[in-house]
Amino acid sequence: MNNAVQAGNQLVVILNDNDMSIAPPVGAMSAYLSRVLSSREYLSIRDIGRSLMKRLPKQLVTTARRAEEYARGLATGGTLFEELGFYYVGPIDGHNFDHLLPVLENVRDAKEGPILVHVVTEKGRGHPFGKAAADKYHAVPKFDVVTGELKKSTPKAPQYTKVFANSLVQEAEKDDKIVAISAAMPSGTGLDVFGKRFPDRTFDVGIAEQHGVTFAAGMATQGMKPFAAIYSTFLQRAYDQVVHDVAIQKLPVRFAIDRAGLVGADGQTHAGSFDITYLASLPNMIVMAAGDEAELKHMVATAVAVDDRPTAFRYPRGEGLGVELPALGSPLEIGRGRIVREGSKVAILSLGGRLGEALKAADILDSRGLSTTVADARFAKPLDQAMIRDLAANHEVVITIEEGAIGGFGSHVLEFMSGEGLLDSASFKLRTMKLPDIFQDQDSPEKQYEQAHLTAPYIVETALRALGHNDFEASRGALA
Repeated sequence: MNNAVQAGNQLVVILNDNDMSIAPPVGAMSAYLSRVLSSREYLSIRDIGRSLMKRLPKQLVTTARRAEEYARGLATGGTLFEELGFYYVGPIDGHNFDHLLPVLENVRDAKEGPILVHVVTEKGRGHPFGKAAADKYHAVPKFDVVTGELKKSTPKAPQYTKVFANSLVQEAEKDDKIVAISAAMPSGTGLDVFGKRFPDRTFDVGIAEQHGVTFAAGMATQGMKPFAAIYSTFLQRAYDQVVHDVAIQKLPVRFAIDRAGLVGADGQTHAGSFDITYLASLPNMIVMAAGDEAELKHMVATAVAVDDRPTAFRYPRGEGLGVELPALGSPLEIGRGRIVREGSKVAILSLGGRLGEALKAADILDSRGLSTTVADARFAKPLDQAMIRDLAANHEVVITIEEGAIGGFGSHVLEFMSGEGLLDSASFKLRTMKLPDIFQDQDSPEKQYEQAHLTAPYIVETALRALGHNDFEASRGALA
């Protein structure tokens, strides 16, 4: 919009102002739009001014236009859009087609531009249940069309998002320097829970992730402990700020990365595929991934404790594994993983949400006489180098698995092992399992991970292939 006048194009912008977003609108722009009211006095003055200009000599047109702008300013206080060079039309009732369509036809045929048409609509209009819902049925699950009752499945374990929110509240009860920042997603990230308990320590910056990250960096310089809770895919918008305003400055901003991995029906645009790759490549950054809900609680505590550099911890959408939650989270030793299950033939080194599938695969491999270790890496950066050396020294095959794209955890393990000469032995094999190098179509998360070959049968198949077994195809049906 800033360049529209300079470009000189006949541009028409339609602002659909429905006074609603996924979360309640925030910020000066929302407040400004709410103040722009339809004014009969303003419209009359403008129409009179337009009629007069058509009858004036050319040398007086410029003066008349200035007079019209002055009259507008008296009636409405002026608009930001006019300062940008747009001719402002509105507000117009977007549900009244008798009013709206003639306006759209007129601006379509106008010879001058740019023009902004301010259309006021109501989200959920025409559907009583959608209109009454807090989110206006923005992302509605199945519901009863007669009663409007949402049909939700009974959870078997706590949601990761809820575990994060409750853990952060617990930490904030003990530390008044903890603050939380959302980019227009307080309910999606669980920060609505935090906001109810600490309204003065919760900040929603609107759909402005770049600003949110820099805002967090500024708070960190003043001794606060900011948690920026942002979906993985949306944090990509703020990568420049993560690099320049946080990582280079070595500021202790805490990134709570929700929706890590594949997200089902939200599809390609929301998949959290790349954050391991784009964060673990940055100096000074600590990158963690929760293997279960208890680990997430410990990672929140870890992020609070780290006060000399940025930290990030990722966790998937949906339910945890059903493990017992500790009363309080305990800070983890930085760069130290854990052995979840001991074996001697195959080692599965998991980062993040595939830990449950790794344990299922270990059961299958053990049943075939292939003793299997399952390790939870916890950290993509820094790596637990001692654990990796031990796994390589005591197993014939090590398999890394992650819910991330190429260039992530597996690549870091490969780089480390190559540099240490751990891949030089002919009797040892390393395999990496990651998301395919494609943008996957939406589906249920279960089907998406099946398509990505990141389920237990494919882990088993990878191990059998590496060991030279020729019956790996049968393993796919082992969990049927």
